[in-house]
Amino acid sequence: MKTYTVVIESGAERDLTEIEAYIAEHDSADKALFVMAKIGLAIDRLEAFPNRGSHPRELAENGVLDFREIFLKPYRILYRVVDDKVVVVLVADGRRDMRALLTRRLLGA
Repeated sequence: MKTYTVVIESGAERDLTEIEAYIAEHDSADKALFVMAKIGLAIDRLEAFPNRGSHPRELAENGVLDFREIFLKPYRILYRVVDDKVVVVLVADGRRDMRALLTRRLLGA
């Protein structure tokens, strides 16, 4: 089975840092570490199964099929597969205004 290299872009790194800080502040440090570990495992699984994610509906509606996403509710992990790499571009709480976030971060609008 082919394995892919997972790369986390700087924007997604910032997302993870912000999520961890928010959970630690509003819940506990232990809960923040637990959630980060779960997100990390979900991202690590992309090494073996990068095409298992669906196309984000907000992008697919506009014909943009370059990105895929997996869910770790309430979080959405968006990525693209480029050759033998999986590039994680965004990790966000799915309860946010995803259309605006995706337009701003991924489409540069």
